[in-house]
Amino acid sequence: MTSDMNMAKQAIHDKLASQITSAEAHLEAVKARAEAKVASVEIKKAIADQLTKKLGIQQKLQALKKSGDVHWDSAKHDLEARIADFDKSVKAIESKIKSS
Repeated sequence: MTSDMNMAKQAIHDKLASQITSAEAHLEAVKARAEAKVASVEIKKAIADQLTKKLGIQQKLQALKKSGDVHWDSAKHDLEARIADFDKSVKAIESKIKSS
């Protein structure tokens, strides 16, 4: 594998890691808002589910870093989809908190 390829993969990895960090921070802010409002059981469960998803996403990020050329694109697309789903779910929770 060429140095340019490694640098490109590292850049994508770093971008995805940044997206994960941003989504995690958003979840923490939503969680704090829910705690301040004494959120419903449904919202608390949704937050707990997202915390579990967050761990899975972190594991997928580590797996991406270790994956070989053959599986790298597939792992990248899977991780991107998981991040998008995570972010969408956090926004849905945030919306529920605002409407409660």
